[in-house]
Amino acid sequence: ELTTVRVQDPRVQNEGSWNSYVDYKIFLHTNSKAFTAKTSCVRRRYREFVWLRRQLQKNAGLVPVPELPGKSTFFVGSTDEFIEKRRQGLQQFLEKVVQNVVLLSDSRLHLFLQSQLSLPEIEACVQGQGSQTVTEAILHYAMSNCGWVQEEESRP
Repeated sequence: ELTTVRVQDPRVQNEGSWNSYVDYKIFLHTNSKAFTAKTSCVRRRYREFVWLRRQLQKNAGLVPVPELPGKSTFFVGSTDEFIEKRRQGLQQFLEKVVQNVVLLSDSRLHLFLQSQLSLPEIEACVQGQGSQTVTEAILHYAMSNCGWVQEEESRP
C-alpha cells in the first residue's frame, strides 16, 4: 500500500489585513484501503493542523503523535522562507501521521484530508450529528470534483 501526501501551494489569504493567514493545498494519492477516496485535494491553514494534532492526541492513547512545526511570531528571515519551512514541517507531520495505523483509524484525519468541511462540521460528522456519515462526506466531496478543480487551477 502506498500513500503520498503533499503539502504545497501556500497562499496568503486576506493579504494586508490584520486577519491574514496562509493556507496550504494538501494533495493525497493512495491505493490504501484505509482511505475512501483514492485522490483528494483540500486547502487547510496552520490552526486547522493544530486542531487535528490535538484531536489525534486525544484519541491515540499512548501512541505518540508527530510534532508540528513551531508557531514562531519572531522569525528571523523572510516571510517566504518562514512559509516554506512551515510547509515542509506540515508535510513531514502528515507523512508520519498517514504511516501510523492507530492515527490512520481516526475519522477526523480522513475528513481533514478528504473533505472541505470546517472543523465544527468535522466534529458533528464524527459524532453522527451531521447530515452525512464520514464516508458520505468524503464521497460527496470526491464526486463534486472540487479537489480536481483546485488541482487544475494551480497548474501554470
